[in-house]
Amino acid sequence: MAMEVTQVLLNAQSIDGAVRKNAEDSLKQFQEQNLPVFLVSLSGELANEEKPVETRKLAGLVLKNALDAKEQHRKFELVQRWLSLDGNAKSQIKACLLTTLTSPVSDARSTASQVIAKVAGIELPHKQWPELIGSLLSNVHQLPAQAKQATLETLGYLCEEVSPDVIDQDQVNKILTAVVQGMSSSEGNTDVRLAATRALYNALGFAQANFSNDMERDYIMRVVCEATLSPEVRIRQAAFECLVSISSTYYEKLAPYIQDIFNITAKAVREDEEPVALQAIEFWSSICDEEIDILEEYGGDFTGDSDIPCFYFIKQALPALVPMLLETLLKQEEDQDQDEGAWNIAMAGGTCLGLVARTVGDDIVPLVVPFIEENISKPDWRQREAATYAFGSILEGPSPEKLIPLVNVALTFMLSALTKDPNSHVKDTTAWTLGRIFEFLHGSVVDSPIISQANCQQIITVLLQSMKDTPNVAEKACGALYFLAQGYEEMGPSSPLTPFFQEIVQSLLTVTHREDAGESRLRTAAYETLNEVVRCSTDETAPLVLQLVPVIMMELHNTLEGQKLSSDEREKQSELQGLLCGCLQVIIQKLGASEPTKYVFMQYADQIMGLFLRVFACRSATVHEEAMLAIGALAYATGADFAKYMPEFYRYLEMGLQNFEEYQVCAVTVGVVGDISRALEEKIVPYCDGIMTQLLKNLSSNQLHRSVKPPIFSCFGDIALAVGEYFEKYLMWAMSALQSAAELSTHIAGDDELVEYTNSLRNGILEAYSGIFQGFKNSPKTQLLIPYAPHILQFLDGIYMEKDMDDVVMKTAIGVLGDLADTLGSHAGSMIQQSVSSKDFLNECLSSEDLMIKESAEWAKLAISRAISV
Repeated sequence: MAMEVTQVLLNAQSIDGAVRKNAEDSLKQFQEQNLPVFLVSLSGELANEEKPVETRKLAGLVLKNALDAKEQHRKFELVQRWLSLDGNAKSQIKACLLTTLTSPVSDARSTASQVIAKVAGIELPHKQWPELIGSLLSNVHQLPAQAKQATLETLGYLCEEVSPDVIDQDQVNKILTAVVQGMSSSEGNTDVRLAATRALYNALGFAQANFSNDMERDYIMRVVCEATLSPEVRIRQAAFECLVSISSTYYEKLAPYIQDIFNITAKAVREDEEPVALQAIEFWSSICDEEIDILEEYGGDFTGDSDIPCFYFIKQALPALVPMLLETLLKQEEDQDQDEGAWNIAMAGGTCLGLVARTVGDDIVPLVVPFIEENISKPDWRQREAATYAFGSILEGPSPEKLIPLVNVALTFMLSALTKDPNSHVKDTTAWTLGRIFEFLHGSVVDSPIISQANCQQIITVLLQSMKDTPNVAEKACGALYFLAQGYEEMGPSSPLTPFFQEIVQSLLTVTHREDAGESRLRTAAYETLNEVVRCSTDETAPLVLQLVPVIMMELHNTLEGQKLSSDEREKQSELQGLLCGCLQVIIQKLGASEPTKYVFMQYADQIMGLFLRVFACRSATVHEEAMLAIGALAYATGADFAKYMPEFYRYLEMGLQNFEEYQVCAVTVGVVGDISRALEEKIVPYCDGIMTQLLKNLSSNQLHRSVKPPIFSCFGDIALAVGEYFEKYLMWAMSALQSAAELSTHIAGDDELVEYTNSLRNGILEAYSGIFQGFKNSPKTQLLIPYAPHILQFLDGIYMEKDMDDVVMKTAIGVLGDLADTLGSHAGSMIQQSVSSKDFLNECLSSEDLMIKESAEWAKLAISRAISV
């Protein structure tokens, strides 16, 4: 039944493009014509010891890709396709896969492990292939060692693919026993021990019951800790990875082991190879994350409702932990600032120190200050850089009262280091630290300002000078200026930056034109900072912001002039266009916010819109997203006048709404439809048929990313509010889509991510109802809404009963109750009185501590009492 695929698979890896293309087409054709035979042939190839290793490996890979895909809807199709495959073929494939686990060829074994796990991921939840785990476990006790290793690897992948509730506890116990035995120091074969340690990492999520049993937990912890001392570096690294995972999964069970773990990690950080040391530091970072979460959630006072108490492991370890972390800061690498993805012991140590500061607050300061004082002026750059890094790391967490006296002493020193230190690393870290000072200790939140008239001039001079330094230093200087500007945002009509505004803007524009602005994200940072400086500017500098408009327009115009570009250059070009559109968006928002500047700005509106339309002719998604957002801002600023751009713009709007592939573009476009509806009001009517048709199509598609659906519902509300009773034309379709989504969103139990999504979905649905009801208010057609009221009240009951709505949903929901009463009057009164939870919900909102919720509720109460008394 199987066919000869060896040659085709060899050709598919040929250096010759034509041969390769031909082979790929044959595979595709074979798969479409006879899927069962195709998959059986692949599994036969993988299992056949006489075949070349590269075709076996590729056969396994093609087989794996026939079972799984990244996109949800595609994955669903593949799962259904496998489940409906002929049983005979499936048995053959599974038999071939299991045989391959004992192959002498490691690539074949490893590929088979992954495919078995994919099949298990599909079948086990459907109660199929029940004998799999048993047969894998019987392999573990077999020799040769390679079969044992491959089986443990398979068990690891299997735990990664299926969720813990699919495997019953008895089998979990057997898997853990096999894995932990394979890890123990009595296991002579390194590969087996490594596979077992990696498998445990994936199996930890299944071990809830075992970690609740003292004896079993002690045994697992002992074996993991022993493995951190293995002579093989990969085993030590994998064992520490297990500890990191245990620290977050089983934080509340760690107390008896924490002292031993400290000793093991400290030794690894000081003496072991980098990959191991990094995981040892990661353990403490992970403990910090756990304690920060617990302390944030319960504010430190433990009442009965806290699930997990805080054990204050970090606070107890401080006297030993901080010195260990400070030592790591001296292990920098020569070129770490130039390399974007760099990660080494010094960086991990600094990151952990920052988390420790957020966990314990003021207590860390006295432990770090002596290190800073001792090293900040040393001749060796490593010591100066480590001292600066230590200072920058502890600026978030401790109180301003504790930090400001230190900052006041350090500021002058650091400004001088930024210009005079001979070492680029030291300058880089100094600029980063200044940014952190301005981010956390400057602005309206802090009582005693660290920046005065006296030093403001010096700070700006130094930062602008540093923008001429190497790209990595210049990028950090831009970041520092960003936070400096942000801190003055709430400062009233006059900003200390006003006298320097022109000079700052000019310096930032100069940076964007540097030859090397492509390195270290420099150009992006300069535009982000320019945007922030504009966003936080005051009316005093509005004329200067106006002067910026033609400058940025010219830059955008220049990127659109047709020179032939290589694909690499085109990508850079797109990035620049995106940055310029983003910059114009901020400028439009700024100038549109007050009447006098808006009036002057309008002279540019036509030209700007013309540029945006030309940007859409380019093919890049990020640019479309940025241009859309800028057009949304322009619509908001121009109001009803925006109508004159619609005939030309509409087709791009439609393209955006149809862009399922780049769903962020689609989501942004939906938002812009809302902006335009608010701007145009009834002038949007001529475009409504096309827009509503496309939005309804998007809702019914299973290929559109789910995150776009909530904004589509909100958009219904915006359109209904804009066009009023004209919305009657779409009412039936819109209400039917809202009803089915509302039903979906009330009975959802799931993880935090799902609850968050559900809340955004509910909020979108409620915003739609709100817009529709307000849109029909005072129109003779309001009675069209009466039939929908019972369902809406039922929806409100449903989400009230579920008790998992966030504040945003609560505010929108109580608003909808008010809108219902306000628009339908006496028709709604009796329905609201009969509704199950309206009264409780209203009372709960009236006593809310959130002012927005309270205000909405006051208004709803008024509307309801009017409706009832009619």
